[in-house]
Amino acid sequence: MSVPARLALPVLIGLGLSACNTVDRLSNIGAQPVLTAIEDPTAQAGYKPVRLPMPDVQPVSYAPNSLWRTGSRAFFKDQRAAKIGDLVTVKVNVTDKANLNNETKRSRANSESFGIPNAFGLETKTKLLGGTDPEKIINTDSSTNSDGAGSIQRAETVTTNVAAIVTQVLPNGNLVIEGKQEIRINFEVRELIVAGVIRPEDIESDNTVDSTKIAQARIAYGGRGQITDVQQPRYGQQFLDIVLPF
Repeated sequence: MSVPARLALPVLIGLGLSACNTVDRLSNIGAQPVLTAIEDPTAQAGYKPVRLPMPDVQPVSYAPNSLWRTGSRAFFKDQRAAKIGDLVTVKVNVTDKANLNNETKRSRANSESFGIPNAFGLETKTKLLGGTDPEKIINTDSSTNSDGAGSIQRAETVTTNVAAIVTQVLPNGNLVIEGKQEIRINFEVRELIVAGVIRPEDIESDNTVDSTKIAQARIAYGGRGQITDVQQPRYGQQFLDIVLPF
């Protein structure tokens, strides 16, 4: 395949995808973004059960002739999430703040000179011929100066609640959870996705858990709709940003 053909193939694929997207957008003119259907997280493509190093399983002991169940956190029944399919409310509280300042300066100066005061009497002939001074045949001078400065300032805050479902119970009792929330407001859908591993001991009495206590936490907050579509560059611009070397 020639070079022009290789370049034309991605362009044609991009145009085809753009055409399909255009037809889909035209069919949705005047309609609100469609919410996705409720799905089983374990049945989605790419879902993989979590496998982590586990300690040895400890046998459960029961006290005979006792009304108190071993491991129970309530006299009658523990209402907190404990089994696959149970729900738990995740209190998302992400506060990220960073302020970095870096500055680097470097300078260097070099000077070299080389001459021949006496060269078998030829230095006089050099002067008579209008040449350079033999004592200053070679003279070099160089200097470098570098100054760099960088600054990063970032502040992000996300505070909300989302209900997650227990998708797996690990051998040591920890719970794998995953939750997704979609809110549609004025032709814009806001999405919040939370996933990770929690300890049953970290679940509060009101069946809530703080996001800071989620191990392997995956929290995504974004959106889709008219506002997000305008903020994104076109497919052609994204393609050129990838293939252009400058």
